[in-house]
Amino acid sequence: MRSTPRTRRAAVLAASGIAVTALIAGCGSSGGGGTGAPSTASSPSAPAGATLQTATDPKLGTIVTDSAGFTLYRFDQDDSNPPESYCNGSCAVIWPPEHVNGDVSVKGVDSKLVGSVTRSDGTKQVTINGWPVYRYSPDTKPGDTKGQGVGGTWFAVTPSGGKAGTGTSTPSPATPTPMPSAPGY
Repeated sequence: MRSTPRTRRAAVLAASGIAVTALIAGCGSSGGGGTGAPSTASSPSAPAGATLQTATDPKLGTIVTDSAGFTLYRFDQDDSNPPESYCNGSCAVIWPPEHVNGDVSVKGVDSKLVGSVTRSDGTKQVTINGWPVYRYSPDTKPGDTKGQGVGGTWFAVTPSGGKAGTGTSTPSPATPTPMPSAPGY
């Protein structure tokens, strides 16, 4: 029996959904936040510079976005003092780091709070008040905030490096050591 284009398309979509589900499930249970081998998807060639800007979300208040208006997030399992990213490997596929290989331009963010950290794969990642910042892959259009509160450890980042939508915009203290398993990514 020959398959129709519609049947083939449905099979491809189903397989894609299963692959994404497996990837997400694997991140939540494997402790993929460690310094495992970097994924090609998590190590794109870094832009010469990056732009951070602020936006106002009706539920979260003032948050930081990238130059295209995509929400940036911070991960409670990371460290801010000194800055260190623990979202590597499969985690960084779902939560791509905001890479930079030069200056960071800011609009509405204090430039004194903006820096970078060298990741385990050697790339540079933007930090705000020491907190490494990321995008969330399921955010498909500017202004999406689907990553807010994921796993109780991912939050849209405020211009001061704090967690948006938590009733305070002050940065929380850094986690002294990485957790053995980092659920939620």
